[in-house]
Amino acid sequence: MDGYDFPKVTELAIPFFVGAILLELWLVRTGRAKGDFETRDTLTSLMMGTGNVVAGILLGFVAYTALLWVWQFRLFDLGLHWWVFVVAFPLDDLRYYWYHRIAHRVRWVWAEHVNHHSSQHYNLSTALRQSWTGTFTGMFVLQAPIVLLGFHPAVIAFVFGFNLVWQFWIHTEAVGRLPGWFEAVFNTPSHHRVHHATNPRYLDANYAGTLIVWDRLFGTFVPELDEDRPRYGIVKNLGTFNPVKVAFHEWWGMLKDAFSPGLTLKQRLGYLFLPPGWSHDGSRQTSESIKADYVRRNPAEAGRPGLPGEPARTNGVVQAAE
Repeated sequence: MDGYDFPKVTELAIPFFVGAILLELWLVRTGRAKGDFETRDTLTSLMMGTGNVVAGILLGFVAYTALLWVWQFRLFDLGLHWWVFVVAFPLDDLRYYWYHRIAHRVRWVWAEHVNHHSSQHYNLSTALRQSWTGTFTGMFVLQAPIVLLGFHPAVIAFVFGFNLVWQFWIHTEAVGRLPGWFEAVFNTPSHHRVHHATNPRYLDANYAGTLIVWDRLFGTFVPELDEDRPRYGIVKNLGTFNPVKVAFHEWWGMLKDAFSPGLTLKQRLGYLFLPPGWSHDGSRQTSESIKADYVRRNPAEAGRPGLPGEPARTNGVVQAAE
């Protein structure tokens, strides 16, 4: 069983990736589709993608070996029946949803994921802006329950390849909204534009990989609104196209915060494991405080998708918009 060697789906899809990026670039540059490309930004994304492949070659064995060790404690051995792959896909997609949600809510994991959000442009090349340091977060542990249920690690890796291919094509502004039934079930360019946006209402939303039903089920779905077009990037944009800085800037910032002098152990752990933007003295903003400030300035927006239901009050009076 341990010797399964399924095709690497993402590697087989590389010609599709390249062709799709070139097609989108042509459509955008000729005015046939919405979108934006910036040469240095695109090159950075391509270098980040290359680094991700190299990191996978050098370190991919760590997660796989750990999951093979877990495999010996499996409750069942489901084998390689066709239905095993069919069932494994949504299970691993659910696992990805929770990984992705944790990646936005725990700074330790955000440190490796933030680079994917670092582009201020949104096109198919942005999909290739992937992490070099995912192994270090240890989040492959989320796959352990699926292995214990009897799905071989090779099966999980194989179906996740299709998930990654799906996630590639949704990184575009060239595709508008799709039919309602499709938008209700699947992650689409419209839904994922929301996820990449820094508008207050869109922060921490739409974590789906392939199936948007998880966001709808767990209360993290926010629709794209025509009156609030997405603005891309991160809350504090980097201002660099250096792929090394993009890959490691948050690790450096996080560790610098955690090991600052004069902090308690609880505060140091807070900088590692509390949400991005948390600070021991309250001098920074988390996504919650950004949303609350937005509603305080715009009371009529209270309770709308992605925003808290009550504007902040002072002495019982709603603060007027600035």
